[in-house]
Formats: sequence, C-alpha cells, structure tokens
Amino acid sequence: MCLVYIVDDDEELSESLAWLLESVGIRAERFQDARAFLRSYDRGRPACLVLDVRMPELSGFGVQELLNRTGSPMPVVFVSAHGDIRMSVRAMQNGAVDFLEKPYDPQHMLDVVQAAQRTARERFSHEAAHSDLRARLAGLTAREREVLTLSVEGMPNKQIAGRLGVSVKTVDVHRARIREKTGAESIAALTRDVLRLDEW
Repeated sequence: MCLVYIVDDDEELSESLAWLLESVGIRAERFQDARAFLRSYDRGRPACLVLDVRMPELSGFGVQELLNRTGSPMPVVFVSAHGDIRMSVRAMQNGAVDFLEKPYDPQHMLDVVQAAQRTARERFSHEAAHSDLRARLAGLTAREREVLTLSVEGMPNKQIAGRLGVSVKTVDVHRARIREKTGAESIAALTRDVLRLDEW
C-alpha cells in the first residue's frame, strides 16, 4: 500500500482530496502544518506527497528543500491557488513530478496521484535494494574493498595483484570472500550493482 500525504493549510480542500482518494481505495493522511508532516513522515514505506506551495511558517518549497537535503525518494505533487510559470518551473527543477493549479479537476488529480504512487513504489524498491547492497558491502575488509574497487574500475586479477603487491592467488581468495560476504553470483554481477550506487 502506497500512502499519500496531503500537506495543505486549506482544511476544506485537503479533506475533500482525502475523501476523493479514499473513494478509490487510496489511503491518505492530512496535515495542515508542514512541520507536523515532517515529524510524521515515515521513510520506511512507499509514499507520495501532495503539497501546497503557500503555507504559514514553512512553505511547500521549504518542505521540498528539506526532503531533497535528506535524499528522500518521495515523489512530490505541488498544488497552488496562486501558481505561475516561475513557481512551476522551480518546483519541477527541484524534482517535483507535477504542479497543479487549484481548483484542480478531480479525475486529473487522481491520474496524477496514481502516477506518483507508481513512481513512489519504483523509487522505494530501488532505494531498498541500494540500502541492502551498502549493508553487504559494509562487511568487507579494507583490502577486500580495494580489490573490489579495482575490479569495478575494470582491472584484471594480474593487474590488481601488481597494484597491491600481492599474488594473483591472493586476489582470487579476496574475490571469493567478496562474493561470499555480499552474496553476489559473480564479481561481474556485483560490479554492475556497485556501478548503480552513487557512493559506497
């Protein structure tokens, strides 16, 4: 189940949006205050966010900035009664998946939210796989990480052995331990996965 957070200080509108979403089986949680939402946000489950631009204390752009700073994968759909092209461009450049003007067409909002939910599930799955890989890589020794790094750079065993001042057999032993500790089918498969990480 992919949750939809609604953060909007317009209680009547956020209530009607929650009702609309729940009428098609989409679970929604409403917040009139951005900071209350940030305290409740659970990164451990897939979710998307319908976010008003103008709110007291902390604006929608402020919320987006905080989420981006923490590397949140959650798709953001902005809504605004006072939207303009400049706002829309700013939202999209900072990673929003859509920007809708109030009052929005209910069916269009449903379509946008359902697309954001699909994106949320994909991103969540992607991030979970990366977190799992990082956890497995954390179990490697410093020397095993060196061997893996050079393998990722495309070096054959003989070159790795020369670079590290060890025998080719020792490199083979390290590679076997790397596969065992990470549960990888092969160093080639592990290399492919590591290359998808931003850092490790």
